[in-house]
Amino acid sequence: MIVPQIQAKIEHMFSRFASRVPNQQKREGFGGGIIVGFSLGLLWTPCVGPILASVITLALTGSVNAAAFIITLAYALGTALPMLAIMYGGRQLLNRTPWLTRNLGNIQKGFGVVMIITAGLILFNVDRGIQSYLLEKFPNYGSGLTSLEDNSIVRDSLDKIDSDGDKSEVQSAIEGEDYPIAPELIVGGEWINSEPLKLSDLRGKVVLLDVMTYSCINCIRTFPYLNDWYEKYSDDGLVIIGIHTPEFEFEKDVENVKKALDDFGIKFPVMQDNDYKTWRAYGNRYWPRKYLLNQEGRIVYDHIGEGKYEETEKLIQELLEKDVALSSIEEESVKAGSPETYFGASRNSLLANGEARKIGVQNFTIPETIDKNMLYLGGDWDIRNEYASNLSAGAKIVFPYTSMKVFMVAGSEEGVRIKVNGSEEIYIKEEKLYKLLEWDDAIEGVLEIEVLDPGLEVFTFTFG
Repeated sequence: MIVPQIQAKIEHMFSRFASRVPNQQKREGFGGGIIVGFSLGLLWTPCVGPILASVITLALTGSVNAAAFIITLAYALGTALPMLAIMYGGRQLLNRTPWLTRNLGNIQKGFGVVMIITAGLILFNVDRGIQSYLLEKFPNYGSGLTSLEDNSIVRDSLDKIDSDGDKSEVQSAIEGEDYPIAPELIVGGEWINSEPLKLSDLRGKVVLLDVMTYSCINCIRTFPYLNDWYEKYSDDGLVIIGIHTPEFEFEKDVENVKKALDDFGIKFPVMQDNDYKTWRAYGNRYWPRKYLLNQEGRIVYDHIGEGKYEETEKLIQELLEKDVALSSIEEESVKAGSPETYFGASRNSLLANGEARKIGVQNFTIPETIDKNMLYLGGDWDIRNEYASNLSAGAKIVFPYTSMKVFMVAGSEEGVRIKVNGSEEIYIKEEKLYKLLEWDDAIEGVLEIEVLDPGLEVFTFTFG
């Protein structure tokens, strides 16, 4: 404690409490250790709890086997061993270093000051500004530590745990062979624009599988190319199948999907993958992703994300033995310096003026000073797992960005009006992607949204 008088009073209070407890010094066994361990667990949980919970969740998505047990045990040991080292090594360090013993009180006071200052920085969100400044000035300052966790051994191990029963076999086939047989599609909903299809029935055809979701801006930018190829090559033996794997809950609704496909002019077959079974069968982690299958049903091309449209079309022509002019669609310019930003508690790590990762109602006040690429809310908001919803009119959203275009995935059951940067008014009802701002080139600006009615459900900002 910083103030000795306060420390003395607290020690006196606890000593009086301890004097009323029967003497248990001679008691042996594990009971006391369990009680102490439980007490320490309450303090330690905020630090290690989320990590351990994530590992347990990962492990339990598959079967409870030796691999899951070993991974969970490794994280438990990672927590226990440092505590053991501190317990045994700390006392020896004090015994061997008299200076530490003589100045123990001053050291405690020094750390107390540090803790109070740190708590104040967190309370007033100064820590967010420090994080933003460090990331802007030293974007790779943590890459060395991150690389220890993000390596091929770790990724391969997680891939084996985060899987259905047949993913490891499929993933190893994709990584180990030049042209593996494509896994069969596993429907998780309805087929749209077609009767149910099986890859095994499409031998002799060239098949392009496109993993998509209709509110994803990256997917939307690929739709014109898919539509063009479907119209251009379907009579020559090309089959395009969209695998619609939803990012958000509302994208599971088949009527929402049908309307979106109609809006984008998509006429090729689309299969709902609401349970992520096809996604996992292919070991996928990205929207969009394309797999090109030859006439034998083997994956001959695998592309993640946007782009490489000319390369993809040339491969389609090669498989179809067609020699025609390539599509002349102008590729959309993408200039974004801001990351995709989520509002729901499951992923709202960029929320700057409230408690991130917390479900429930919060009252937000937008500070006078705001940081680039951080999300600020104003007013009363109900933070759910996937989205945030304002509870009253006049709520605000502020986000300093760098981009040429700004989009928002949102919806509203009753319909709401929002005002963007004090001028343009947009009506939000259908759950989909809305374009908020567009410039001729990338700029640094501040997005300010005033929600004129209660009930907006906003999922994410995306930039392009």
